[in-house]
Amino acid sequence: MIQAADCHVLSAGFSFHRKPFRMSLSQGIQYYLIRLQSEGRCRALIDGVISPVEPGDIMLFTPTAPYNLIIDEEEFSPGKPRIESGDYHIYCGGSWIEEWWYSRKRPDKVSVPLSDNFLGLFRQLVLEQRRQSDFSPEISSCYLQIVCMEIDRLTTEQPAVSPKGFLAYRMKQYIEEHAAMPFKLEDVASHVDISVSRAVHLFKEAFGTSIVKYLNDVRLEMARERITFSPMPLEHVAETCGFANYTYFHRIFRSRFGMSPKEYRAHSRSQI
Repeated sequence: MIQAADCHVLSAGFSFHRKPFRMSLSQGIQYYLIRLQSEGRCRALIDGVISPVEPGDIMLFTPTAPYNLIIDEEEFSPGKPRIESGDYHIYCGGSWIEEWWYSRKRPDKVSVPLSDNFLGLFRQLVLEQRRQSDFSPEISSCYLQIVCMEIDRLTTEQPAVSPKGFLAYRMKQYIEEHAAMPFKLEDVASHVDISVSRAVHLFKEAFGTSIVKYLNDVRLEMARERITFSPMPLEHVAETCGFANYTYFHRIFRSRFGMSPKEYRAHSRSQI
């Protein structure tokens, strides 16, 4: 387990390119660099080869590693020379970063499904760095550590890097992010542009459970916490956790935890 230590955000920002752009540094950058491609495409020197970089690709560069970034028409469809490339970049250093970086073998590039939560970490870090009167390097440092640990979690939990596994993982993230709101199987499938039948099959193949069961499991965990720690009425708990009606919620809650929501509230609070 990496312990919190000296961790510095030296610079963080967001860049959006609509014109050709090139950067070539044979001696590399003096600091550690985490770069997330959030929109569009580019090319970069990855493991000694100029390779395409797509949305969701995270590039990790150590100090002195050669850095070569290319944004031009070649990345885009033939006959449509429209250049659009957006990325978040964090230059950082410190003993915590060094320990995290070398805690495992890290490739120059890893791919993760983009989500609002993950992008939000980068946005918050960038906004913190922009503050003038009340800037907090400690808050920036905390955001950076969360970004690093989230990269580890995403790359560890993600199924085998394949088109099918990637789609399944994106569906899983969609379910987790929208669990408190009502949605249908069609919404999950539409999120990754596939049919409902294919979505159901891929999810079951990747995670060994159905989309509906996983959604209910996420919602039940949300409800369990609110029943224990929140004073809100049980009917309101069911509604705010995405359940269409209290009768259905009551039935599957009892099936999962062996007692009714009311009994669980009394039992769990007696243990606090």
